[in-house]
Amino acid sequence: MDPAEIHNFTNIWLTATASLIFCHQIAARIPGGGARLLSLLPVIYLFTTLPLRLSSVHLGAPTIFYLVWLGNSKLLLFAFNQGPLCTTPPLSLLHFISVGLLPIKTKHILTTPSPNDKNYYKLLLFLLKCSLLSLIVTSYKYREFVHPYVILILYTCHVYLAVEVILTVTVAPIRAALGLELEPQFNEPYLATSLQDFWGRRWNLIASSILRPTVYHPVRRMCTRILGRRWALPVSILATFFVSGLMHELLYYYLSRANPTWEVTLFFVLHGVLEAAEVALKKALNGGWALPAVVSVPLTVGTVAVTGGWLFFPQVIRSELDLKAIGEYSILVRFVGDRIRRIID
Repeated sequence: MDPAEIHNFTNIWLTATASLIFCHQIAARIPGGGARLLSLLPVIYLFTTLPLRLSSVHLGAPTIFYLVWLGNSKLLLFAFNQGPLCTTPPLSLLHFISVGLLPIKTKHILTTPSPNDKNYYKLLLFLLKCSLLSLIVTSYKYREFVHPYVILILYTCHVYLAVEVILTVTVAPIRAALGLELEPQFNEPYLATSLQDFWGRRWNLIASSILRPTVYHPVRRMCTRILGRRWALPVSILATFFVSGLMHELLYYYLSRANPTWEVTLFFVLHGVLEAAEVALKKALNGGWALPAVVSVPLTVGTVAVTGGWLFFPQVIRSELDLKAIGEYSILVRFVGDRIRRIID
């Protein structure tokens, strides 16, 4: 990894930490509303522009997600006395910084942090996912002999495994340091029985938890007054997926510096339409009929995978972000291997 990239990465996170100290010590004392929002605008500006200094996929993508999307959303909620940064009693400084900068959602304080069978199961499952991710990355050496559709399947698995591993590794030290019980980032999305189940209860739950108070609930309240309860639900679902698409489009721009093609936004809008139709169908049937899991699970996962290959990955492939990420993995593997050999010798 380029030393300049590491230097920029370090400076970005030191600046972000200092910004959160300001929010905790100064901005929190300003009454919620326009005045507090005004005091937070410089921090929001910093969170938006700082990741532009990074060029690597594996340092840039998490930083963009944590600061540009999650961090700014939490600050906007904080400005109006809402969201995870506003609690009673107020969060301690370290807790405030952790929640503000990282993809964590607190359940409660751990009183007995002793391991149990469930913890061992989670650890084994995590190690298995790390092994699968390693195998997928290794298989890319033979990509010229593999059908493009198989590559897209590998990319789909790669995205899930890489995102979950990165999020888990990010929050593990915070959980241990603060003694917090945290909400899971994923809930086995490959077992989803519907798109509503996939997006709402299993995939990237941190993003879902921030989209609800920032987009879904406000849009639904507004549309209920204007359109009535019947149409408020599908409109709020579509709005939420549209904003999610825009944020992913922004993520792609930060990483590739290429003009948006809006395919990623279309991917999420399409899933918003499908989920709205799914919810309407469930209401029409009044919960009286459902596909068996042996049918609904492959149908759901297959729908996500096929539409992802159609709309989500083409922009990644055209900008060669996939090759860049694979190259970074190779550098990381060589770095770790060299360090292990030095320790052994």
